[in-house]
Amino acid sequence: MIPESFVQDVLARVDITDVVGKYVQLRKGGANLLGLCPFHNEKSPSFTVSPQKQFYHCFGCGAHGNAIRFLMDHTGSSFPETVKTLAESVGLVVPQETRTPQQQAAQRARQSQSDKLTQILDRAQQFYLAQLRRSGEAQQYLKQRGISPETANKFGLGWTGRDRQGLKQVFENYDDTGLIESGLVVQSDDLRKYDRFRERIMFPIYNTRGKLIGFGGRIIGQGNPKYLNSPETPIFSKGHELYGLWENRKGIHDEGFVLVVEGYMDVVGLSEQGLHNGVATLGTATTPDHITRLMRTSDRIIFSFDGDGAGKRAAWRALNSCLPALRDDVQIRFLFLPDEHDPDSFVRAYGAEAFREQVNLSLALSAFFLQELSARHSLTEAEGRAACLHEARPLFHVIPKVAVRTQIEKDFARLLQLTHEELRQDLSAYEQQQEQYQHLAQSVTSASTYGSATSAMGSAQHAGQRAEDQDVFEQGARNQHPSSKAMDVGRNTDAVGNPFASGAKAGEGRGANRVAGMGAGGRDTWRATGSNTNPMGRRGAIAVEPKAKRLLRLLINHPELLTQITDWQLEILNRHPHYELVTRFIAIGISRGFVNSGAILRLLDTEPELHRIVLSLVHEDLLQEALPDPKAEWQDAIRSAELDDLKAEQTALVATGLRTEAEKNRYKILTERLALLQGNRR
Repeated sequence: MIPESFVQDVLARVDITDVVGKYVQLRKGGANLLGLCPFHNEKSPSFTVSPQKQFYHCFGCGAHGNAIRFLMDHTGSSFPETVKTLAESVGLVVPQETRTPQQQAAQRARQSQSDKLTQILDRAQQFYLAQLRRSGEAQQYLKQRGISPETANKFGLGWTGRDRQGLKQVFENYDDTGLIESGLVVQSDDLRKYDRFRERIMFPIYNTRGKLIGFGGRIIGQGNPKYLNSPETPIFSKGHELYGLWENRKGIHDEGFVLVVEGYMDVVGLSEQGLHNGVATLGTATTPDHITRLMRTSDRIIFSFDGDGAGKRAAWRALNSCLPALRDDVQIRFLFLPDEHDPDSFVRAYGAEAFREQVNLSLALSAFFLQELSARHSLTEAEGRAACLHEARPLFHVIPKVAVRTQIEKDFARLLQLTHEELRQDLSAYEQQQEQYQHLAQSVTSASTYGSATSAMGSAQHAGQRAEDQDVFEQGARNQHPSSKAMDVGRNTDAVGNPFASGAKAGEGRGANRVAGMGAGGRDTWRATGSNTNPMGRRGAIAVEPKAKRLLRLLINHPELLTQITDWQLEILNRHPHYELVTRFIAIGISRGFVNSGAILRLLDTEPELHRIVLSLVHEDLLQEALPDPKAEWQDAIRSAELDDLKAEQTALVATGLRTEAEKNRYKILTERLALLQGNRR
């Protein structure tokens, strides 16, 4: 962490007029300096810099701050990166005293690796440029695509050649691991190495500071994939970077908006035609990180997609990524071109001015949002309006409480024939439900401690439990500690399954012969689970215990039970490995909002083993009759799980011989609790 005193020292030594003046043309205006704001499009200057206060402020968009804030917002660099840049400009070194020697060593190793990978990429780029200068074939391809030498130079376009190991010409040690780490070389299963990029026009990818971090390649002629990107590396992540952002940073400011298009050639082709504000995602859908970066670049973002079904789907995914980041001072719009055109072909056919006219006719995010929802449902029917509201709830849930959300809500309410207040009440109820789901999900996935069971019992009212019953349990927990060690030895289970053992954690001590549980009648009916007790990581198919299957079947057929699960019930399930599949299902169900068996199967597509088990249970249940009282069935199943747990503890106590008074008292408490639970089941 950078000390605040050092930050203030840096700010005292730099002059904000020098920092801002590198990016904004400033002129004298009284005691301050004036210029066009780099954060929004304006024709008359409203951006002021105060040399006296070392502060900038825009009266148009409200942007303000010191030299550090300006660089962070304008270049997209992080706080540490910005402080380091400014410190180096005035001859200072960022102090590292607050880091441990291990942290400093790790940081030096990361920096060394990054520097090495960047150097390797730079050498490869020089090779690709030289190859293009020597290749008439590659030059002819660019000429056919209408790319001039000037534009090719601007974007640093290159050519790989056709040699399978062409990079051997510049890297003497072709076996250097850095070539693989940088993504330039691939090693096959038989350990042979070859260039990742061959027979391709190369597009270098730069980050917001102008450092080369990866490549994209477009094949010439036939072959797949048509476009190929560098893989994820320590310095390159497709979900964070945008092609063309570095090269077109000035054009974005001049045009007043950033244009998000599909591919490299769109960005390059638009620039060839005089539109120098295009950027492209790197073969991935638009991510929230992309949106954040775009918002730092311009206050007007235009997504351009084909007008066909695929384009509409891509635009809808982009819209979903935009929703959590919506701001009142940033305008996001969607441009759909005719089916036969992409941005590059449209500009070539009709010119840059015609394209700018299309931009002016683009759909605002709010209009596209409502248009798409309306198209998916029949709003002339009550059922269609209800379904539309159901789909929209999670979308509204992620939108910040900003003015544009209020405006969208009002327009959406009119579509559904609701008042704005009625819609807000519905959305508020949904948000409260999601908070409850989140609480339950955290309860399921957090590591439960058996020592905390008493607090759970004091707050949870599970089925059939009276207030006086809690006292029996709490007394048992207080008396448990003296005999816990003896009980653990007798059970040979390392305290697993004992809800009263002080400090024992769920899942600890699961050895190779871990016994998975006891049958309701006291007979050992649980099966040894082997050395791997995690059902999601077990080799081979998962065998589901009958009791776990019963709980899964209840949750599959009655997803509403997910909202009624108490912390104490989760505590019981977390004690035994054969319920791990159940708790996993609960966690996923709560976080993703299961509503019926069909939705469950769709939402489990990333959990193949769990999906298989649930699918088999769904098929079995087609022949079953509906349960008259699923909640009572669930409560009975939880009581059965608790009975198993108590009986297991009783058995372990008996194995110790009940030699101490504490063990005898504990056995008595367990007997009373068992009698109470068994009585409630009758």
